[in-house]
Amino acid sequence: MSRTRHIRGSRLATAGIAAAATGLVAAALTPAAGAADRPSRATAISNAASALLDEAARLGLTSAQGTSVRDVVVDADGDQHVRYDRTYRQLPVLGGDFVVHLAPDGTYRGADRATTRSVSVADVKPALSAPKAAGLAAGALRAANAGETLKKVTAKPQLVVDALHGAARLAWRTNAVGQDSLGNPVARTVLTDARTGRQIDAWDSIETATGDGKSLYGGTVPLESTLSGSTYQLKDPTRGNTYTGDAANKTDLCILGICFSRAPATLFTDADNHWGTGTTADRATAAVDAQYGTNTTWDYYKSVHGRNGIAGDGKGSYNRVHYGSNYNNAFWDDSCFCMTYGDGDGTTFGPLVALDVAGHEMSHGVTSKTAALTYSGESGGLNEATSDVFGTLVEFYAGSAADPGDYLIGEKIVRPGFGKSALRYMDQPSKDGKSADCWSSSVGNLDVHYSSGVANHFAYLLAEGSGGKVIGGVQHNGTTCNGASLTGIGKDKLGAIWYRALTVYMTSSTNYAGARTATLNAAKDLYGAGSAEYNAVAATWSAVSVG
Repeated sequence: MSRTRHIRGSRLATAGIAAAATGLVAAALTPAAGAADRPSRATAISNAASALLDEAARLGLTSAQGTSVRDVVVDADGDQHVRYDRTYRQLPVLGGDFVVHLAPDGTYRGADRATTRSVSVADVKPALSAPKAAGLAAGALRAANAGETLKKVTAKPQLVVDALHGAARLAWRTNAVGQDSLGNPVARTVLTDARTGRQIDAWDSIETATGDGKSLYGGTVPLESTLSGSTYQLKDPTRGNTYTGDAANKTDLCILGICFSRAPATLFTDADNHWGTGTTADRATAAVDAQYGTNTTWDYYKSVHGRNGIAGDGKGSYNRVHYGSNYNNAFWDDSCFCMTYGDGDGTTFGPLVALDVAGHEMSHGVTSKTAALTYSGESGGLNEATSDVFGTLVEFYAGSAADPGDYLIGEKIVRPGFGKSALRYMDQPSKDGKSADCWSSSVGNLDVHYSSGVANHFAYLLAEGSGGKVIGGVQHNGTTCNGASLTGIGKDKLGAIWYRALTVYMTSSTNYAGARTATLNAAKDLYGAGSAEYNAVAATWSAVSVG
């Protein structure tokens, strides 16, 4: 549930190969161990810049290309992993991202690349004009919302080099946005061949998964606030000044692919620092859930993975609640670095501020700052599954008696009219009637919320194993695709392996085969090659028909 994430690049400085010293710092694997001896962020970037010069040919870098640092991971043992985005003649390269791996002394160990093909095109002058690309994208948005009369449809093309879909080619990446009949936003990113006008790919730009104060779903929860004069603000100074505001049931205005906030999230304030009533009659109640979800997700990533904030830079995000009219959705938006929650229509969904929804949405932000998994095909399924996995682990981390951890997604927000007890079921994804339990060559053709089933199934089986068990008061049944009987390694190890794979090994083009490799590499790093955990990862991917 997140809007399109943008790839940013800059020109290479030295002979086209020296790295720009920009990017975000991801926390170390084990923050407490050997911190004094660990290379700094600046040292890691400097070492990686040297590696780019020495290994340019092997990495496919040329003087026409530029790089920028997106993320840095320094392990407790001093290993360094520097993630780059790439440009070609100042144009962003889709699928140009790569991760350089360095030993503690800074020597080059290897790299993971989104593409191993040559990143080069004959000409950066498009045959298809920008207005024509915009028109094609607007038409694609309308086609994707057939039966709905869209209003205020606009589209803004950006010229890019596409290296995700075979040989590199010049393309227009166009974000088309509009509003449905209720004024709620719809958006679609369309990738168009800039020479032929043929559509290369398209995906929804709003990633959907369909969510001391008294909350709707979690009982009474602790909240940090800021005292301003004699008034308390729902702003948390201990978590990067994360705050929650009221969107007043307004929606955003989008012009030429750029959205301007008409829902400015007026900061919630209170006289006595006791927020909400536990009912929807008080507008602050949904704000309690949203702020609590943000806080808990922040705490999970920091205490479990050592990540200081969603972007790893200690800066807080913010929440908008009461967005739109009967809006059955919630989404993370990179452009505002914020979470937005609808109130639901009361029939299908209630307010979408449940804890696992918050964890899901904010994890899209983590993905965008790390692997940036493309939101289509198998990569899109892995993107959605990553959010389901971490949203679930956030729910377990909270340990709330009012909302105990389970492997159901969004079970708190669904209403009887939805026809199911949850949005998705990680133990047996096909229970929703649409998701895939097992990998096949056609999985990538499914909507990303359903192709995610393969990874969700893997995650459940890796943590809990096969067979029936009651978790969080809910009956679960872990089936396998090959009839194997599996013993789980636990939730904590699942989270550690997936987080390491996401932040160190996955790239924008990672598919299910690549996810198997990435998680095996992560398990090897954490527990050793041939360890019980390493073998469990291999067996579990086989149990969902991957590998």
